[in-house]
Amino acid sequence: MTTSEVSAPIADRIRAALPRRAFRVLALGVAHLVPAAVAALLLAVVRGRDAARSCAYRRLTALLVRLGPTFIKAGQVLGTRRDVLPPALCDELSSLQDSAAPMDLVQTRRALVEAYGTAHPPDFARIDHRPVAAGSVACVYRGELRTGEVVALKLRRPDVARTMTEDLALVRRGAGIVARLPVFRGLPVVEVVGSMSDAVLGQLDFVRESENLRRLRENLSVVPRVWVPKVHVEQSRPRCIVMEFVPDLDAQAAQRCSPAARRRFAASGLAAIYQMIFVDGFVHCDMHPGNLYFTASSQVVVLDAGFSVRLSERLRRLFAEFFMNMSTGNGDKCAEIVVRSAAGTGPEADLDGFLRRMSDLVRRSHGLPARDFSLIAFAGEMFDLQRRFGVHAAPELIFPLLSLLVIEGTIRDLDPGMDFQEAAKPILMRGLFGAK
Repeated sequence: MTTSEVSAPIADRIRAALPRRAFRVLALGVAHLVPAAVAALLLAVVRGRDAARSCAYRRLTALLVRLGPTFIKAGQVLGTRRDVLPPALCDELSSLQDSAAPMDLVQTRRALVEAYGTAHPPDFARIDHRPVAAGSVACVYRGELRTGEVVALKLRRPDVARTMTEDLALVRRGAGIVARLPVFRGLPVVEVVGSMSDAVLGQLDFVRESENLRRLRENLSVVPRVWVPKVHVEQSRPRCIVMEFVPDLDAQAAQRCSPAARRRFAASGLAAIYQMIFVDGFVHCDMHPGNLYFTASSQVVVLDAGFSVRLSERLRRLFAEFFMNMSTGNGDKCAEIVVRSAAGTGPEADLDGFLRRMSDLVRRSHGLPARDFSLIAFAGEMFDLQRRFGVHAAPELIFPLLSLLVIEGTIRDLDPGMDFQEAAKPILMRGLFGAK
């Protein structure tokens, strides 16, 4: 679902609600950002511009939290656009986490009625009404089918679709105004906000997420020790995903394992990401620690596929070719691929300058020992070059790259000596030359 796919009555209701919501957003914005601007000016004088920017970015992130779940999720997605936004702002936005309170009993029963028509769906022997996890879009409950199988119910919050649709319509209108300002001229503001809005709204589409989980489960079945929960299609509904319950999920499980087990976790997690990007072209783009777990039985568990991207065959192959040439140090070819895959160029783009600097970046990175190579540092410098030389990256490639950047810290923590470039080669060979 996108904001352009709502019915006429809903669209009319959204338009009627926008002025009231716009006033609240504006009031909160003024209350948070005016003091932030004053503080930033003082810091600029006392401690310099970098400290002033950090203060402003922290206040902006705090404002997004205050504005609610739509803006939190929007900030999370925008924080991935290091090709457009300053790296320090992206670092601050990446710290955003859902901090929603779990649904109470009344809300839970209402959500069940909206999903199943009754608070006591007949397919279930019981449902524990205390959530085991809570997010801004949904809460997760433990249940048991009539067959005795224990399942997890991801139940969408009442009214969350209306709230997010209204908020994102307001954000899109704001982007149209901002794009006309001279300081943003030449930047793909409307396009970036549009892709962000679609990514946020996509997390409301539980039918699509169910299909995403089934597809990931099938695709990743070839990767050893990777577990994607099975979806129970017959018991699922457009507002509720019923899936296999994974017991004893613990974010600290890997820390208690042996070094050998931690290295296996790292290898399996990285292989899963590479399989998605280079072979399948279907990528889970939100592999943060809340969606990636490690079990005592040495399995990697992948959850929550609402933020997933399908690459076209052309872009999948370009992505694989880029990493293959990066792993061999062919900077000229990598630079050419970035330009070929770009969404467009700015009015004052310097392609020759970009090609030279991008080629140099790849050659320098290829010469680094495995422990010294950082995907985040490499991507940060590449995005900086794109901004400076006017080359706009395609959102379809930014989001899969994000999945690598998000998981890098986890992989490095598990196996500091992991060679990301070398580990990619066998999977790149399958993606480029193997049977599809």
